[in-house]
Amino acid sequence: MPLETNVPKIERLDAKTTTAAAICEVINRDGGVIVENFISKELAQRIKDELKPIFDADVGDKSGFFPSTTQRATGLIAKSPACVDLVTTPLLIDVANALLSDTYSHWFSQKRVTVTTKPIISSTVGFRVNPGGAQQVLHRDDLDWHINEVGPAMFLGCVTAVVKTTKHNGATIVIPGSHLWDTERPPYEHEAVPAELRPGDTLLFHGHVYHAGGANTTKDERRETVGMFFNRAQYRPAENEFLEVPPEVAKNFTPQVQRLLGYGVAKPGCGFYKYQDPMRVLFGVEDEETVDM
Repeated sequence: MPLETNVPKIERLDAKTTTAAAICEVINRDGGVIVENFISKELAQRIKDELKPIFDADVGDKSGFFPSTTQRATGLIAKSPACVDLVTTPLLIDVANALLSDTYSHWFSQKRVTVTTKPIISSTVGFRVNPGGAQQVLHRDDLDWHINEVGPAMFLGCVTAVVKTTKHNGATIVIPGSHLWDTERPPYEHEAVPAELRPGDTLLFHGHVYHAGGANTTKDERRETVGMFFNRAQYRPAENEFLEVPPEVAKNFTPQVQRLLGYGVAKPGCGFYKYQDPMRVLFGVEDEETVDM
């Protein structure tokens, strides 16, 4: 039986006037927030143009998780310079760092040591929902890590529109507040609201919130969005970035992007190579974030 009759709205903020702290406050409270003008319309158009041949080549999802009419584009850091610009947007980095950085204290004999680790990219995926596309199943994105507990986010979703995204052409639907539900409560479609976006607007959401790709009931509109997803660095990412962006490709990026891809060490020692920081061994990076091991 349906459990709720009053459907809340997704709060909207403007990137031109808001702050990372304000965005995080809404995400922690509601599970998600729409940030208008998150990137420029010019950057959104560049992403759209760069993703077109990747969408066109996709054969669809054989697992059934995505409707057969949905086309995807993956591994975008190596394929789309515009997506690199998106994933390094300062406001996005500030929000991801605030929500997903992990501080941990431990003992080395009688010495108390405290370390902090920044998040990494979990996956980079573009979504094209074609006319007639069915709604995706409601789900939580942190299910890949078997997260059942209500608590601080270990995953952050960032879905940016590159075309106008409406209820009718398949906008992502979200159940505000569902990141606070326990595992015994199922989600219902009538509780969800569409995250309608203009090109350059973004939906940012907690990994434990229920959401889904919406149905495209139009006859001639494609819904195209691009997702930049992050998780805490001590967790395995959903997309294998070392295969998508191997060292010979990653060497061409900045240290910031290389670390977002997971090539850095999550302190105190997760992710080493030959018992050294891969940033030093593979790319010769020596900076304040290089880890001595």
